[in-house]
Amino acid sequence: QELVLAVAAARHQHDAWAYQQRMARLTRLLMAEFAALKRERGWVDMNDVERAALVMLGDPVLSGWVQEKLDARVRHLLIDEFQDTNPLQWQALLAWLGSYTGAGQAPSVFIVGDPKQSIYRFRRAEPQVFRAAQAFVQNGLGGDLLSCDHTRRNAQGVISAVNAAMAQAVEVDGYDGFRAHSTDAAQLGAVGRLPPILRVKAAKSEGAEPIDWRDSLTQPREVPEETLRTLEARQAAAWIASQLTTATLKPADIMVLSRKRAGLLPLQNELRALNIPAQIGEKTALIDCCEVQDIVALLDALVSPQHDLSLARALRSPLFGVDDTALVQLALAQRRLSQPWYQLLQGDTTSPLAELQTGEAQSLAGVALQLARWKNWLDTLPPHDALQSIYDDGDVLARFAAAAPDAQRVAVLANLRALLAVTLQVDGGRYTTPYALVRALKAGGIQAPATVSQEAVRLLTIHGAKGLEAEAVLLLDTDTPPRSADSMGVLVDWPGESAVPHRFVFLVSESRPPACCADALQAEKDERHREELNALYVALTRAKTTLAMSSIEPYRAAPGSWWLRLHALAAEWPQPTPTAVATELSAVSVIDFPELPPAPLLPVAIAKPATDSAASRTGQAMHRLLEWGAMSEQHVRAITREFRLDVAQAQAALAGAQAVLAGAGAWAWMPAVVNWQGNEVELAYAGQSLRLDRLVRRKDAGHEGHWWVLDYKSNAAPQDLPELRAQMQTYCAAVQAVYPGQTVKAAFLTAQGKLLEVDWER
Repeated sequence: QELVLAVAAARHQHDAWAYQQRMARLTRLLMAEFAALKRERGWVDMNDVERAALVMLGDPVLSGWVQEKLDARVRHLLIDEFQDTNPLQWQALLAWLGSYTGAGQAPSVFIVGDPKQSIYRFRRAEPQVFRAAQAFVQNGLGGDLLSCDHTRRNAQGVISAVNAAMAQAVEVDGYDGFRAHSTDAAQLGAVGRLPPILRVKAAKSEGAEPIDWRDSLTQPREVPEETLRTLEARQAAAWIASQLTTATLKPADIMVLSRKRAGLLPLQNELRALNIPAQIGEKTALIDCCEVQDIVALLDALVSPQHDLSLARALRSPLFGVDDTALVQLALAQRRLSQPWYQLLQGDTTSPLAELQTGEAQSLAGVALQLARWKNWLDTLPPHDALQSIYDDGDVLARFAAAAPDAQRVAVLANLRALLAVTLQVDGGRYTTPYALVRALKAGGIQAPATVSQEAVRLLTIHGAKGLEAEAVLLLDTDTPPRSADSMGVLVDWPGESAVPHRFVFLVSESRPPACCADALQAEKDERHREELNALYVALTRAKTTLAMSSIEPYRAAPGSWWLRLHALAAEWPQPTPTAVATELSAVSVIDFPELPPAPLLPVAIAKPATDSAASRTGQAMHRLLEWGAMSEQHVRAITREFRLDVAQAQAALAGAQAVLAGAGAWAWMPAVVNWQGNEVELAYAGQSLRLDRLVRRKDAGHEGHWWVLDYKSNAAPQDLPELRAQMQTYCAAVQAVYPGQTVKAAFLTAQGKLLEVDWER
């Protein structure tokens, strides 16, 4: 039997060796390809920065020059949060500071860190690097080791809980490096636990009722874990509401911590239902924001009119504010008539819309006209232009601002503006389609802009809460089971004092490690357990006066969980009762002014073409070609799409632009004539924002230093129009104000190739 076991172990070791060789070859190929991609795109990531620093500070040739430059500039070096340093970063720093060992003229070095707060091992941060740095500063640089176990943050009750929990970790888990803390705070503080959310066990007896089948088309699936998270979030929201009403706290005084970000999303929804502003303070996907989901639902319904659920969300959103009664009646009409909601809304008085038979039909008819108008814009305009038109026509920003709690208003508006900006990033903005835009937004991966509200409950992961504090802290999901064994991972053994890792192992499964790395895997598990205790320490020390815990009954025993460690240290608090909190909203509202009668038509001296006439769009297209300075077929196709031109109009715009470049004003593009040139030059003058088609400065003989303001016109005789002459006078006066005492001249460049000089000073 021993022989069989030995052969099996040897075979397992050989399989692990073969897997290591395959993965090593694959990894080298992937790294080479990724490096080539970064060079091609001009990318630099954090690994490149760290490697470059190590090479520059550790290379025998380069290091002398680099260290000389550092010595000339740096006399005092302070490094904070050193417990989050990884071995590669420490090797780069050691290459610099190590040159001062036993020598004079070393800069003063002050390294600050707390190994008890090292919780970033997923980024290769290692507490043992801090210990290696301690030894180097003491032995190599002759430095001193200072320690501080006193705080001004935590109340006495919170510090007592911290000391008791960590003392147990020292005694039971062999945790080292902790000494009892003291505090300056005079408050007693409070530490308590909410009732645990119990897991309902499925009955297995023969007499148990059978599981009901559900119609998957009409009844949504309820996942037990999601239901438990929702119940915990509801109880947590009720506790927060009680703190706001009885403990005279503001929302910003409360912080909620969770191990994973997924646990914070249900709580945000529950707090919103109680009128309590809340903000997830870390990176948030744009598509996870409710206001963005409302706009994406609108776009989805307009792009795919058969998507009734998307249209229902859009109708219920602040865009339209349709109530549930109208939506239910609309759904009933859809069931009877088997037509999509969008088609129902677009009906006339004899069509399915009349089936609603309610007063809401009239308001829905107005909504239908607006939806049809917006759909036409999406069908005919680039996505950005269409969405911008929807924003303007629907007063989108104002409506969402009026609906948002005061504390969240800034974030809501920032997210809506970010959504508009994203439309320019997908496929170059003008070359995407509305359908592709909706798919890209739903796919996620786009981060919402970072905004910080000073009036909202902060919802954070424990990693995101490092360095922060709050009067009251609530810990979610504290009774989690132990981490399961990983598979298909990497095991790195890199002591802080070593220049390279001792071992780098591709591990198929941690449950069956090969004999060669069993000791390294055990050391890794010990470090993970220590990091779990570090996370507990970080979470507890965020609270200033009140610390609360919440938990869900685990599906299997969770020995050593935070809940069990703190259970005896925390008082049992009663089940909180959910109460909506009255919040004051600042005076923001959407006002619909009554429609005024049309103004009487007044005679004008010169009839102007409509702003969106064919002639106007052709002239704008000519301007765009001259702005680009290119006349290729690709550019002609681009102006055709942008300005909605037919073939003849596009050719007219092209001919006009070519005539300008080849006509009497061609010198304005000649390097031998001008020494400065600018297109679409923006100036501010007399409270106006001006945009000049072209501004050049001449250098040829007889015209040295003369500024020329050039304005493109498709009109053959623009100098005869008083308003155009007045506009040119304003342009020239603005340039003269910027360059006083210099000569400023002006001319129209026409689509017929003429240069018509204007005496603007007359």
